[in-house]
Amino acid sequence: MLTDRAGKGPNSGPTLGPAAESLAAEPVPVVLGDAFGWFSPGGRRRGVLLCGTFGFEQWCAYRSWRELAAMIAGTGCPTLRFDYPGQGDSRDPAGPEIPAALDAIRAGLAYLREQAGAEEVVVVSLRLGATLAALSGGRIDRLVMLAPFATGKAYRREMAMQSRLIDVMPDRTPMPQGPDSLMVGSFLLGPRTLVDLARLDLAAAERAPAPQILMLGPKVETLAERYRALGSVVETGPLPDLTQLVSDPLFPRLPAETFARVRDFAVAQAPAPVASLPSPSPAPCRLADAGWQEEVSRFGPGLVGILCRPRGAWGGGTVLVVNSGRNPRAGHGRQTTQLARRLAASGIASFRFDLRGVGDSAERPDGSPPLYTVDAVEDVQAALTHLEARQHTPCVVLGVCSGAFLAFQSICRDERLSAAVLVNLYCFDVGPGTDVETMIRDSFRGEVSYAERARQGALWRRIVSGELPIGRILRAVGRDARARLAAWTARIPGLAPGGVTVARRVARLRRRGARIHAVYGRGDRGIAALAANLGQSPEGIARQLGYPVTVLDDVDHNLSRPADQERLFAIVRDAVEDARRARNPEPEAGLAARPRDVPDQSGSRPAPVAAVRA
Repeated sequence: MLTDRAGKGPNSGPTLGPAAESLAAEPVPVVLGDAFGWFSPGGRRRGVLLCGTFGFEQWCAYRSWRELAAMIAGTGCPTLRFDYPGQGDSRDPAGPEIPAALDAIRAGLAYLREQAGAEEVVVVSLRLGATLAALSGGRIDRLVMLAPFATGKAYRREMAMQSRLIDVMPDRTPMPQGPDSLMVGSFLLGPRTLVDLARLDLAAAERAPAPQILMLGPKVETLAERYRALGSVVETGPLPDLTQLVSDPLFPRLPAETFARVRDFAVAQAPAPVASLPSPSPAPCRLADAGWQEEVSRFGPGLVGILCRPRGAWGGGTVLVVNSGRNPRAGHGRQTTQLARRLAASGIASFRFDLRGVGDSAERPDGSPPLYTVDAVEDVQAALTHLEARQHTPCVVLGVCSGAFLAFQSICRDERLSAAVLVNLYCFDVGPGTDVETMIRDSFRGEVSYAERARQGALWRRIVSGELPIGRILRAVGRDARARLAAWTARIPGLAPGGVTVARRVARLRRRGARIHAVYGRGDRGIAALAANLGQSPEGIARQLGYPVTVLDDVDHNLSRPADQERLFAIVRDAVEDARRARNPEPEAGLAARPRDVPDQSGSRPAPVAAVRA
């Protein structure tokens, strides 16, 4: 078991159930120092290391990157992919982020040679990962560079432009950035990381990173010529699906042709397979730190999850976290991983997992995404059953956005859940035949509605200046009106899904003792659906749900900033403690009393419960 940072070396192997153990072709989880990854053994003597990019771009590419690893592993080459320290499910690095990433790349190269028996190693790298792979100094036989950044400054400039489009407040203005840091898609690049990025320069290299290089993407010829001058054989080509790969987290399309070319280059002229390549000895894959320990498991219909437990006393109760959108289990901006470890340090266990069609879990039978689909409740129930077998039955289910939709559907259908924390729930139900992709792309952006923004002078100034076309506004107002009409219609028993209104379903929950804590950012569009289904009175809604509705001021839809995550941590922790008290009214031995509110970074307390207005 890997314990603290003084622990020795990598360990590997899955913690699997009997059904999954029979799937010999499945990759197994491994730990490389602070980095968490997935290894697929193979009979060839050429190993392949996949070095993804950072933050938001890798979050968008995660599912496709997994598919590329599977394509390469299918040729028989031992294949390893991983999260950099401070990313995904990896541990936070003890030192600066960029040097830790370079160390992880070198550890991956060593793992393939020393543990998997590879005589040759190919590195397949993406964006900033390509820049880092070329600068790692490791022994690389073939290198694939997909849209590399020639300098760290170029990466920083592009991320700064993206942040103004991705990270926005409810009124669509850019989120304020902290001093000497940059948030991109809720992923934070800190001051030291930005300084280290500024020092990266591929043109300054005095030797080529590999003898043979495949470089795909825009504006790569200058760098290709530099590597040719240093003695490499370099192939170049376009990367037409780059934007789709790294910029669309909800509806990614696999760049099949590009990945086929990458696979063919990676395995070309590989040594013949051998029957007796060494493979890492199986052992439970665990990652731990001072306050938490984690185990990976496969369960149910091809699902993957991570149980995060306290290193010290555990007072009972487990938080089950449902994916938001297509976010892998680490969460938007890696917030779920960070929340899980915060909860564990306070004595609360949690389980984060991937629904089918997300992250590392299997595909759904029809290949569709699990967005606003009631049948995804089956995956949640599989997680509940898995946790029951581990004696970690959840008491609280947590979901954000589309995850809140699924959390609501799950608590209504499964009595094993006693509480739900629903963050920025957009709608309670989706009508049959709804084109979910169109609904999300056209209607759901997490911003305040145009009807609400019409009260703000800034909107009218943008209309007069021509920045906002009037046709776009009219279409948006029409969508808002249709959404409100659908919500009000759902209050009529004969027209509600299954003939059961939201209010009646909530009443059933309350009769069995379950409660819902609804959390919204002020101005979020989901507040209208809450009021339409449960009434206009904040007091009346609170009586129905069992908790007052919490409305947070000055937050974005994803609660991206550390202070906002601090507020969410306090809400989830209190929900767990309430569930514990309901189960055991006597004070719990060994558990220290905690304040109900946790100050945010500025020293202020979480926003108080506020009135809900449609």
